[in-house]
Amino acid sequence: MENSYSLSYAAAGVNIEAGYEGVKLMSSHVKRTHIPGVVSDIGGFGGLFAPDLQGMKEPVLVSGTDGVGTKLRLAELMDRHDTIGIDCVAMCVNDVICCGAKPLFFLDYIAIGKNVPEKVATIVSGVAEGCVQAGCALIGGETAEHPGMMAADDYDLAGFTVGLVDKPDIIDSGRMAPGDVILALPSSGFHSNGYSLVRKVFDVEHADLQEYFEELGCTLGEALLKPTVIYVKPVLRCIEAADVKGISHITGGGFFENIPRCLPDGLSARIEKAALRTPPIFRMLQEKGGIDEHDMFNTFNMGVGMIVIVPKEDVDKAISALDCGAYVIGEITEGGERVALC
Repeated sequence: MENSYSLSYAAAGVNIEAGYEGVKLMSSHVKRTHIPGVVSDIGGFGGLFAPDLQGMKEPVLVSGTDGVGTKLRLAELMDRHDTIGIDCVAMCVNDVICCGAKPLFFLDYIAIGKNVPEKVATIVSGVAEGCVQAGCALIGGETAEHPGMMAADDYDLAGFTVGLVDKPDIIDSGRMAPGDVILALPSSGFHSNGYSLVRKVFDVEHADLQEYFEELGCTLGEALLKPTVIYVKPVLRCIEAADVKGISHITGGGFFENIPRCLPDGLSARIEKAALRTPPIFRMLQEKGGIDEHDMFNTFNMGVGMIVIVPKEDVDKAISALDCGAYVIGEITEGGERVALC
């Protein structure tokens, strides 16, 4: 911006001109996400969005916020910053879809030790890609330079989304019944959870992240940095095609914490361990870290990024509508442990 600079602020470690340059560089990525309803471009004091409420009886806004966590350390060690934004979007939109809400828009927040415009724009390119995958718009954000609080190369990334659902269409787990079937939506790996343990077990600060593993089909670093799968579009298709009675996003806390969040009192989830299609990276972690089975299922997604619960007669059409490799892993039962691994 013309005449907008501060030599004193720059001497303190904050380069406001770098911030302006970053906005210019990220603009093309942001425009990729524009969908009907976007009213404003980035750069204003607020992001404007006009939702289409036609045909809705009782529109309900659903919000979600989250960050990427210590997976960011892998991005820093590998100096690869173009996918971590997908994780940030995924952790938010995958939550709001659990009640049947379609994400409308997203905002991000980047705290960084030193604002390097090209690096910030690369981070935002991943956020934009996540928004495209989720079908929502990136309508704003903030980049804050934190000299003296963060090392120059360090940064943190968090985000916020708002979705919309008609109140009569909110997923109602109260209709769930014994015999309903649990479908697994495959994950790409650890997604964005448990990375404090992952980093410790694999000793990522000293490991050769470029080492190729045949069983992984990629390097260790690539396996650990794989972005979180965004399930919005498959789940919306499934809701249209089948009677969806429950959805859980399997994040931190694994099976034991997240599956019960969509179960009504008195019902339990019976999971067939033999049915699970768990990627090899989980076995490598478990063996290398000497982690017992309960802790694995209580920390990681074990290859299941999300579950969808439907009546038995809707299984085939639900799997077909999801079109993401979904498969049956169990059923709803009455009483007993909330999550039973069999």
